[in-house]
Amino acid sequence: MAAGGLRARMQALDMLSNNLANANTTGFKLDREFYSLFAGDAEGADGQDPAQLPDVKGRWTDFSQGTLTVTKNPLDLALTGQGFFVVNGPSGPLYTRNGAFQLSSTGELVSSDGYPVAGADGTIQTMSNGAIDIQPDGTVQQDGQAIGQLRIVNFTDPGVLSKMGNSYFVNSNPAVKPVPSGATVAQGQLEGSNVQVSEAAVGLVGVMRQTEMLQKAILTTADMNKQAIQEVARVGGGV
Repeated sequence: MAAGGLRARMQALDMLSNNLANANTTGFKLDREFYSLFAGDAEGADGQDPAQLPDVKGRWTDFSQGTLTVTKNPLDLALTGQGFFVVNGPSGPLYTRNGAFQLSSTGELVSSDGYPVAGADGTIQTMSNGAIDIQPDGTVQQDGQAIGQLRIVNFTDPGVLSKMGNSYFVNSNPAVKPVPSGATVAQGQLEGSNVQVSEAAVGLVGVMRQTEMLQKAILTTADMNKQAIQEVARVGGGV
């Protein structure tokens, strides 16, 4: 049981470390864990069922809103409410809350990784060097003329989204289609990570202490087994 607990704590340690490492990553959504019990390989004593050992059954992503930071960059966009920007990745659409966009050499609106930002009717192509104004509904205007509208979607079951990198998500179940989102766009702002550093740090310390206790339990059990073997193997002799 101690070995199973140690295994689960190591999995939790990896997850918490990744959360802390991305505390300053724009649009990052933290992972949380849920546990289950699985049957150990060894048979229980006296014909009983095998021991139930703890296991990190899986992770789930917390999509709660991150803090918005004002940048005053007209190409920095943040979403308020549930939803995602859509970008055209190498293998299909990607979904992100990271609105740190920029213009390509051809004037196309792209993500920080160079992926074209999807609009309602294709990509967003600027017409000139004029100022870009983006409305709360995602309408992109330049020189007072609408040149496109950002495609912003949501998922009724966000569990179908799998992480790709630190700020992108991919739909792992094509049968679940994205739906229009009611999120609003804030221009000149970026959404930070939703990782609470203090909470993650406390959790990390707790996991490390639990790991130490489980290691001690394993060592204690090993010492007890060693002592039992030595006592049983001792042959008594006459005086």
